[in-house]
Order: sequence, then structure tokens, then C-alpha cells
Amino acid sequence: MIVSLIVAMDEQGGIGKGGRLPWRLSSDLQRFKRLTMGHTLIMGRKTWEAIGRPLAGRTNLVVTHNPEYHPAGCLVAASLDDALVLAREAGESEVFIIGGGEIFAQAITIVERIYLTVVHAEVTADVFFPPYAMAEWRVVDSCFHPADEKNDFPTTFYRLEKREYNFTSLPVEGVGESTG
Repeated sequence: MIVSLIVAMDEQGGIGKGGRLPWRLSSDLQRFKRLTMGHTLIMGRKTWEAIGRPLAGRTNLVVTHNPEYHPAGCLVAASLDDALVLAREAGESEVFIIGGGEIFAQAITIVERIYLTVVHAEVTADVFFPPYAMAEWRVVDSCFHPADEKNDFPTTFYRLEKREYNFTSLPVEGVGESTG
């Protein structure tokens, strides 16, 4: 099973404001739907509550420490690891971690692929993507999309894949720091 992360962030790493996305990007939402349809989505409770409903055509899996929390139309797991086990046991080929900030911070070291939308702007945000070492990733493909009547800002869509490193030979400096 491929463990993927899908995220849109501004040029400073901002991903959310007040429990919502800080932009309107139709092209990003279309890409999100196309990539995730038919797969399992793993999200934290706050992300689930911001969405407010199960996303159709996908298995919605909410990570929460509250054993009494049972959102309608979703599976629940007590941890990210438990959620990944559930997806693997269900025969998932690619699972998508969709947020929010706390789940991204837990997942960044274990994901194999990142579907990244860079929003070419600096917006006011109160949730940020965790620091990561861009040198550990290679760009597989990218596509620029200009701003238009359905997209507040220009964006670039990237597919990143984890590089194969011999981590025993890497210097310690810079690991875990954001380089872009």
C-alpha cells in the first residue's frame, strides 16, 4: 500500500485559517477529487469537522483519541498507525492523508508520496504544514495553473516521491528543516 499525503499550502506553509481553507481553488478541489476517488482518506477530527460530511466515493477514516466519537458515514481509529492498519487490511492500494496539521506532522516521516499544491501567495493562516527536508523528495511531475474566475491564486501542482537514501551517510544538519 502506498501511503500518500495530499495538501495545498501557501508559499509560507500556511494550510488553514479558522478551520477552513484560506482560498477558493476549483482546480485544486477537482484534482483532489480525481486523485482520491475510490481510495481511503485519513483525517484528524478537526479536519472531519471542517468538512462536515463524508466525501462520497471514498472511505473516510477519522483519527481521534475520543473513543466515544463516531461521525456518521466514517470509520474511526485511535491513532494514525491504527488507521493505516485498517486501510491495509481493507486491501487499499493507496491511502491519502488529508490533514490537518497534527496528522500531517505525524505522517510526514512515513509517507512515500506527496501531492502538493503550492498556492503562489501569502495568506493569513493559523495552521501550517510541518517542516520537512525537501532534499528527501524528488519532483516526479508538476503543472502550473493560473489564477482565474474560479481560482483565487495561481498554483503549481506537484507530485513528490521519497528519495531512496542511505540515511547513515547523510549529514545531520538540515534534516527536518523546510527548504521550500
